[in-house]
Amino acid sequence: ITYGDQGIGVSVLCPQAVRSEMTKGLEDSVASLDGMLEPDLVADCCVKAIENNEFLVLPHPQVKDYMQAKTTNYGRWITGMQKLRQRFGGR
Repeated sequence: ITYGDQGIGVSVLCPQAVRSEMTKGLEDSVASLDGMLEPDLVADCCVKAIENNEFLVLPHPQVKDYMQAKTTNYGRWITGMQKLRQRFGGR
C-alpha cells in the first residue's frame, strides 16, 4: 500500500504441504491431505504470481475455498477443524 506507486509489490505464498526435508515422513498426515506439491511447481506458481502482480499465491487452489468457508461461518470451520484433528489424532 505504502510503496505500490513506486513499483514495489508484495506477494504472500500460502501453500499447504510442499515436499521437502521439513515434510519428510508426513506424507500420510493432515498436512498433506490435499496432496504434497513438488517444490518446482510451487516456485512456478510464485513466479507467475509475481509476474502478474498478484498478492495471494495459492499453489493448492482449494485453499481459497477453505478461506472463504472459514470467513463465512467460523463456528462451522472450527467444528470441521476439530473433526479433522480427531481423524488424524492430533498429528
